[in-house]
Amino acid sequence: MVTAADIHIAGIVQGVGFRPFVYRLASQWNLNGWVFNASDGVHIHIEGGDQDLEGFIGSLPELAPQAARITSVQTQPSDVLGAKSFEIRASRQQERSRTQISPDIATCADCLRELFDPNDRRYLYPFINCTNCGPRFTIIEALPYDRPSTSMAVFPMCSECSMEYHDPADRRFHAQPDACFECGPQLSLWENGTLKVAADPEQTLSLIEHVAELLNRGMIVAIKGLGGYHLACSASDELAVERLRARKHRYGKPFALMVASLADAETICQVNSEEAALLTGTIRPIVLLERKPQQAIAPSVAGGLHELGIMLPYTPLQHLLLEATGCPLVMTSGNISEEPILAQESEAHDLLANVADAFLDHNRAILSRYDDSVIRVVNGQTTIIRRARGYAPAPLSLPRLSSDSLPVLLATGPEQKSTFCLVSDNEAYVSQHIGDLESAATMAAWLTTLELYKTIFDLEPQVVAADMHPEYLAAKWARAQELPIIEVQHHHAHIAAVLAEHKAQKSGDAALIERVIGVAFDGTGYGEDHSIWGGEVLLATLQSFGRFAHVAPVLMPGGQAAMEHPD
Repeated sequence: MVTAADIHIAGIVQGVGFRPFVYRLASQWNLNGWVFNASDGVHIHIEGGDQDLEGFIGSLPELAPQAARITSVQTQPSDVLGAKSFEIRASRQQERSRTQISPDIATCADCLRELFDPNDRRYLYPFINCTNCGPRFTIIEALPYDRPSTSMAVFPMCSECSMEYHDPADRRFHAQPDACFECGPQLSLWENGTLKVAADPEQTLSLIEHVAELLNRGMIVAIKGLGGYHLACSASDELAVERLRARKHRYGKPFALMVASLADAETICQVNSEEAALLTGTIRPIVLLERKPQQAIAPSVAGGLHELGIMLPYTPLQHLLLEATGCPLVMTSGNISEEPILAQESEAHDLLANVADAFLDHNRAILSRYDDSVIRVVNGQTTIIRRARGYAPAPLSLPRLSSDSLPVLLATGPEQKSTFCLVSDNEAYVSQHIGDLESAATMAAWLTTLELYKTIFDLEPQVVAADMHPEYLAAKWARAQELPIIEVQHHHAHIAAVLAEHKAQKSGDAALIERVIGVAFDGTGYGEDHSIWGGEVLLATLQSFGRFAHVAPVLMPGGQAAMEHPD
């Protein structure tokens, strides 16, 4: 007997090859119907025998693509409409709906094999990708996730890419960023007022080898990547590293390194199994590792620190560069110190003109700026120090405090190492790291990112929470909005965050477990008595606190200026 069902799947199910997966699964179970993307996830109409439908539905979460994260599968009986085959239908836009989108994914093994295969038509193509890897959130303008809603819209597919895109048996079936030398983005090099463009494998190899030569000669190259520019130099060249520090005005903070392989990482650092999994996984963050003595890394990379920040290549271009240079590279954010990472050629060439000796660019627009995430493994547990590429914008699940629908909340975040957070019911959409909100450029990036999150996740804040400091830029902005505002004391926010992290909430209701003694030694913050607090011991719950003890205050002539210019 033929029966039918309608299935709605929510979670990270767009940009991960989910529709092609559903197509192939339906074919395996001899089922007919269709699948399409919508603003609230993926919708399936399926028709066939009872046992086949049951097997198909049971296989959906078990066999889903690795990068997918299913949060719910809703199934209900449907009418048999007489579908004669299974097909992927056009996406649909819905009002007041929300889905999740995949962060960018590191180059997969299949694409990497093709990248270095002289017989493959994408040999040395710096933007090779498929349904299992490549750019995602950094190229999205709106949902549903389809090519016209991304920065790939300006690159019409050639006939060969189009055939792959429409072939259910192909790995690039419905891969939205699919491209090749014939139809896709191109690499270019700007050096000494001269522009060179790589339009084929031979030109690409020549360009990559020339950039590798520049790096090995101690030059600094600005490289446009997934979420913005990196500034790169040889990690073994002390003069090059010192020159980068001087030009970028970054004199103390350590630089991150990129190495070609896990084996290379193990030659300079101690790497345990958890750290190795992070280094080689689909996210590929910067992982803080215990450095080995007497490795050939320039002393100025990390000063006297016992750790190095290490990452492996996560784009085809980076794989090509590391293969050509044959040595670890410093890969630090391409920005002016404490400002957001630069993402557009015009601004990068202008602001980094006195920093970089050459610019390795491409013509695929970056629609969302992303720094590299930074991770440390502590006692076998992953601790996220900077949540950015690969992690954001995946939402965090929160305890449900009420059966009623709660107003959408915008938390504007701190002044330094700024992020913001949009909260809807029990989901928190924490933005990527943006930078220190102490300049107009960073505030502009903060506002642009907020507008993108509001658009993509269809969230309009109804309440805003902000630091009570009267001079914080984000807090000033919050007070200018015509919205109810909740002012939060800086140190209480830190302690409340730790409470939330450890789920200090009784299961099933909103009552807190008990008050805690919270110690916040993170630095200064504006206090309830309108003075600057720091070194606080608070008796706190999530909602309230009492100031139990604190470090004795010191008078500072000049106030904030005395902290910034103590000399």
